[in-house]
Amino acid sequence: MSEKKYLKWYNKVGYGTGDIAGNVAYAFVTFFVMIYLTDVQGMNAGIVGTLMMVSKLFDGVSDVIFGVLMDKTHSKMGKARPWMFWAFFGCAAMIIALFAIPTSLGDTAKYAWFFIAYTLLNAVFFTPNNIAYGALTALITKNANERVQMGSIRFIFAFGTNLVIQAATVGAVDALGGGAEGWRALAIIYALVGIVSNSLAVFSVRELSPAELADEGAGTGDSQIPLKESLQLLLANRYYVLLVVVFIIMQLFGALNGMGIYFMTYVLHDANLLGAFAWASNIPQMIALIALPFVVAKVGNMQHVDLWGYVIAITARIGIIIGGYMTNVPLMLSFTAIAMLGASALQGTLTALIAEASEYTYLRSGKRLDGLMFSCTSLGTKIGGGLGTALSGWLLSAAGYISTTAGQTVTQPHSVITMLQISYLWLPTIAFVIIVVIVYFLDVEKVNQRLRDQACSPRGAVSISGRGIH
Repeated sequence: MSEKKYLKWYNKVGYGTGDIAGNVAYAFVTFFVMIYLTDVQGMNAGIVGTLMMVSKLFDGVSDVIFGVLMDKTHSKMGKARPWMFWAFFGCAAMIIALFAIPTSLGDTAKYAWFFIAYTLLNAVFFTPNNIAYGALTALITKNANERVQMGSIRFIFAFGTNLVIQAATVGAVDALGGGAEGWRALAIIYALVGIVSNSLAVFSVRELSPAELADEGAGTGDSQIPLKESLQLLLANRYYVLLVVVFIIMQLFGALNGMGIYFMTYVLHDANLLGAFAWASNIPQMIALIALPFVVAKVGNMQHVDLWGYVIAITARIGIIIGGYMTNVPLMLSFTAIAMLGASALQGTLTALIAEASEYTYLRSGKRLDGLMFSCTSLGTKIGGGLGTALSGWLLSAAGYISTTAGQTVTQPHSVITMLQISYLWLPTIAFVIIVVIVYFLDVEKVNQRLRDQACSPRGAVSISGRGIH
């Protein structure tokens, strides 16, 4: 018997446009805020990195707070959509603020401006927007294949946006006047694009009613679960913990890729190569994501597809390392395409895996924590992205990177070149190895099926209610 379908094609595509907004907020900042601060504002990379990590102390608990608030929200728009819609206006304002630091300010004022804007972007606005966007996967459909399709479509938009931002930003800044003015103008454009795409995503779908979610064993979504019990249920879900770590490592990899602009400039001696590598990274992923729902349906298990994908990706990363030391750009581009083709499987199935993790909590406890469960997306993104960007700043500073102001050119010391090779070639490869180990233990689909089968039997019902299944 086939699963009930809840979504039309335009619902899935509309939902996917939300990742245009998400990557305007994430990719633009991850890939370019550091070089903007060091090479336009003349700020010290080590101090910036430290401020980023201190900022994480402020937003470390916001994921849980907004997840709980979302689970308790009741409105005509539903639980998640109001948070997703309104929070992005704050994201847009902070994106502009980050790239609009007045050059006339003193050093202390510049660092303070950056710290406040960066903290507000991550802790106050991006958190509820990102949690809500992920939670919609579980709130607008109960069809597992539709969830995989939604994950694939959203990441096609994500990679497409990523491609445009990486390939077009440097040239667009120059076209808009260069220097601080060019960066500020482009930030305004990106922020407006984000507002439009985020709004489109919000109003392209509707959330299922509590009665619809309760049907067929999907749970009641009880909003009266005490905070302490919610946290206990969350932390008792080992798949939530694994998914948080996956997001941290993946976003750490993405942030380290932000060193690409430095690698292209000082190792390959052509900053415009960033666009070529963006094409090599994102186009294969977009193509793979189109085929992913069919592959998963054929294999019947997301974990197996993800594992084989990362085995391919790790093998290709070795080729990237060899090409990097040879400064052989065609070789690096070829292996980059293969590596990202393999890594795309996990990207496309992540939201569906989180929905499965949420279902795991329900099957064991009879209670739903969709908003809180999807906090792993924001928590992992912020920790991984923040740590990666901060690490980039610390590595640059420790290696003796020479900061500049707009228009200046310098020759970096050999220690900086060595550091760039380690951070751009080796560290992402290590991240891939860690991810494949985690995915090996991410067997939530198999465990959920066993729980469902046992729930259908008289003896199984007692076992699950008594939490005999772990």
